[in-house]
Amino acid sequence: MSTIKVDSIQATGETVSRGVSGVAAAWVNFKGTGTVAVRESENVASLTDTANGVYIVNFSNSMSNADYAALLGSASVVYDQGTLQDTSTASYVGIKVQDGAVSSFIDATIVSANVSGELA
Repeated sequence: MSTIKVDSIQATGETVSRGVSGVAAAWVNFKGTGTVAVRESENVASLTDTANGVYIVNFSNSMSNADYAALLGSASVVYDQGTLQDTSTASYVGIKVQDGAVSSFIDATIVSANVSGELA
């Protein structure tokens, strides 16, 4: 396998280049209700539904450490909802979706994560 080293990247059809450090190391959009299922992803090997509203997204290629940034989101029928980063390591990011009105965790129809950081 060859390695291409660049300072910036531009996708086909784009008119602007961006720094490679700004490209997501991993991202995922998945169904968090019933049988969880990945809709689309990059650098995601699998996901685990550990409890109501609690998920683990396993990376295909680990991060260099657990100090990455994870931007998380979710959608459900609950109005006062929050998406929180749970215990995470270099090999996975933990996600919790919480009903803010009653402080319990809930399954969400859409859960997403965008992880930025250095790959191992």
